[in-house]
Amino acid sequence: MTETAKTHVILLSCGSFNPITKGHIHMFEKAREYLHKTGKFIVIGGIISPVHDSYGKPGLVPSRHRLTMCQLAVQSSDWIRVDPWECYQDTWQTTCSVLEHHRDLMKRVTGCILSNVSSPSTTPVIGQPQNTNSPIYQNNNTANKPTAIKVWGKLSESLGKICCVRPHVERFTFVDENANLGTAMRYEEIELRILLLCGSDLLESFCIPGLWKESDMKVIVGDFGIVVVPRDGADTERIMNHSSVLRKHKDNIIVTKDDLNHPMSIVSSTKSRLALQHGDGHVVDYLSQPVIDYILQSQLYINASG
Repeated sequence: MTETAKTHVILLSCGSFNPITKGHIHMFEKAREYLHKTGKFIVIGGIISPVHDSYGKPGLVPSRHRLTMCQLAVQSSDWIRVDPWECYQDTWQTTCSVLEHHRDLMKRVTGCILSNVSSPSTTPVIGQPQNTNSPIYQNNNTANKPTAIKVWGKLSESLGKICCVRPHVERFTFVDENANLGTAMRYEEIELRILLLCGSDLLESFCIPGLWKESDMKVIVGDFGIVVVPRDGADTERIMNHSSVLRKHKDNIIVTKDDLNHPMSIVSSTKSRLALQHGDGHVVDYLSQPVIDYILQSQLYINASG
């Protein structure tokens, strides 16, 4: 399968990231590795979207700290970025809303309609004509054809052109969705999908009555799709069979085959906070050094309340 025939994927992970751990980054890396091995996908980017402060989770530190820690955790990555949109809203946003925001933003930036997992592969893909301008990559020279790096690079470049800096978090850019993007770019013959990246714990939460709106679940699983990186030996097959929505859209759920003995499979934010509170040296196994340094400097998680 040629590169342009493969589905180009952006992995989106939502959560508290309180704090972001090596396990979170491992989840991105493992998902990308697995998707590439299938021969059907090319992961061109990853997005970390920390939850809004009003989520109400006990011990949740302010978003300005969580955003900074996330940025420090991915500062050496050339494909994962931190997006502050969710934190900058007036109130908490559902996972479904975050996915739809990024889908609509990518549509506006690229001038196209993104395909989703439930769409057939023949669905008009990223780069559908919105104007009469010549597409950037419409050229018989194969050297100029879009590649995963070019696509993500151009997306990032176009996003950068419409970003403004919020004064209270200077290191982060915020995309103004009301900006006039014009016709930033077009891509020919590339299918782009945004998939929700999560652990088996989030998948299992879909089975808890009343926790999720069924309409949101149908959009998340049916329209977008999920990539699950199991942890703690979770039986994902049993979980999926326990929910009618998950069963119906089972083909849209991609479960990676991870090594359950991998040290990152047991890392969690909860363990990291406990290690910090008790001065446990194992915290270096859970968090990257820049994140640890920031936590100590900002005196975060020094007591049980966060």
